[in-house]
Amino acid sequence: MEHNLRISMIQSHIIWEDRDENLGYYGELLRRVSGKTDIAVLPEAFSTGFSMNVEKLADTMDGVTVSTIKGWAKKYKLAVVGSFIVKESGKYFNRAFFITPEGQASYYDKRHLFRMAEEDQHFTAGSERTIVAYKGWNICLQVCYDLRFPVWSRNVDKEYDLLIYVANWPEARKRVWKTLLQARAMENMAFVCGVNRVGIDGKGFVYRGDSMVFSPKGKKLADAGKREEITRTCTLEKKELSKLREKFPAWQDADRFSINL
Repeated sequence: MEHNLRISMIQSHIIWEDRDENLGYYGELLRRVSGKTDIAVLPEAFSTGFSMNVEKLADTMDGVTVSTIKGWAKKYKLAVVGSFIVKESGKYFNRAFFITPEGQASYYDKRHLFRMAEEDQHFTAGSERTIVAYKGWNICLQVCYDLRFPVWSRNVDKEYDLLIYVANWPEARKRVWKTLLQARAMENMAFVCGVNRVGIDGKGFVYRGDSMVFSPKGKKLADAGKREEITRTCTLEKKELSKLREKFPAWQDADRFSINL
């Protein structure tokens, strides 16, 4: 039996470099969608903002960030997605997470580091994709700048049904954000959810939001709008996806890629 999936985009500001305040704030936002959704998606680096001050801000995998997220997922009975700065084995990662109410945790380290902000000078790039099985759906996790690189998101043999991007994507490049989210949906024949922050960060960059969900045909299913702190929830229909893939099996003719890491 094919199940529908409710997904909530938590579009909000991030308090610059203040983990405790952000954990408290986002915890309240998640409380408000409890019982109304299956997955809640937070922006990239939701607990600190997109800062390069990694020595000060990085948490560990057994630190307060992960334990807090697991507590949210269990208490509010929903899966939580986002990313945070982590230190592991002497290296720093922009690490995405997918944590279920049962405490199952999956992680993905951002592959494409944003050199224009010198992210590549402070973080270590990931080398493996992560696809999570949840409620009958296969879900691929990616982070912000990854959106620009279609080979990395290539959906070979229907590996995933939903592609999620968490981001701190500046307003100056809003057209790229919206265009590529739609393109990733159509070319991969999958649902795509992109969640971006709003507000101004500690470096003065402005973030517009424009968090969106697109169908496999490129139809906009949900739009959180611009510059507004808001939560938008929509339902994804697995039957719609299966019908499209059966009727128009372009995925069978997809090119194969070999990625040299």
